[in-house]
Amino acid sequence: MNTTNDDLVNTTTWQDTEGDFPNCTDVEVSLKTSYLPIMYSIIFLVGFPGNIIEICVYSFKMRPWKSSTIIMLNLALTDLLSLTSLPFRIHYYASGEHWIFGEFMRKFIHLGFHFNLYSSILFLTCFSTFCYVVIVHPMKFFHVQQKQWTAVTCTAVWVISLAAVSPINFLISSKEAQNRSLHLNLTSSENLGTSRWYNWLLTDLVFFLPLLTVTLCYALIIYTVATTLHMRACYKQKAHRLAIVLLVVFYVCFLPFHIFWAAQVELRLCPVSCHMEKQSHSTYIISGPLAALNTCGNLLLYVVIRGNFQQATLSLSRCKWSKYVQQPGSNNYMTKSEIALQL
Repeated sequence: MNTTNDDLVNTTTWQDTEGDFPNCTDVEVSLKTSYLPIMYSIIFLVGFPGNIIEICVYSFKMRPWKSSTIIMLNLALTDLLSLTSLPFRIHYYASGEHWIFGEFMRKFIHLGFHFNLYSSILFLTCFSTFCYVVIVHPMKFFHVQQKQWTAVTCTAVWVISLAAVSPINFLISSKEAQNRSLHLNLTSSENLGTSRWYNWLLTDLVFFLPLLTVTLCYALIIYTVATTLHMRACYKQKAHRLAIVLLVVFYVCFLPFHIFWAAQVELRLCPVSCHMEKQSHSTYIISGPLAALNTCGNLLLYVVIRGNFQQATLSLSRCKWSKYVQQPGSNNYMTKSEIALQL
């Protein structure tokens, strides 16, 4: 083996060549002590009151509940659960990574973050699938739109999300260093082989599969809306806005986090330079608040749903089964351009 390969294997050699970064696992301190507290504080100040207002509106102002209301209420509840954990994270990073809240809270905060992440992904996937069914196949799958099926689906999402993230508490740990109690995550797990296997299983089944589902749903929705001649332009605009908000949440909030999370785990198993490890860890730190930002992005979804898109959705749905109804005295087949129906 030549000298270059030996240097790749020997991490000490890399650390010597990167004198400014003597410890590759403790990089970008300013990101942790400044960027993370600031971003999490902004997300908390916007998301916490916003989701409380949303829950109150759903609970007291939108009766009787419809299927979309049930899904969005559950989404707001899981967002609120995640937001309550942010003050603990803010204190931890602002204090220079010193955890003072005990072992139980450490596990609870970690579990809450990942539970919100994957329950949000699954609830948004359910909502997207529901929109697809209502718009593209309103009569073929009419029974799916009934509220009892929605309630069963939401219950299943809570159970699946909890089961999916429960192993995290067995894979992460804490350690004492320089009189500080460090709050470790999956990328720092000592059982790296198991963490890698778990990470890919979780990412493939509970993120990439929903991502593909949501992308296909909104591609078909946009195509259906665009090819419906008798739908007014304002309704089509609302449909486009809904698709944009959902896809932005998935591709801006969720996708970077999973990419850089996987990269961090993989790089721990590969001989890389300290500089590369530093860059990877920095992007992983940046992606954390982006994932938490979904709790605010979901508020935009609520604004879109409360608009005229509700009428547009079921207006289009009615067109699916009424387009062959012939207007008396006319040889042309007509559709109803405006029917006051709601998701």
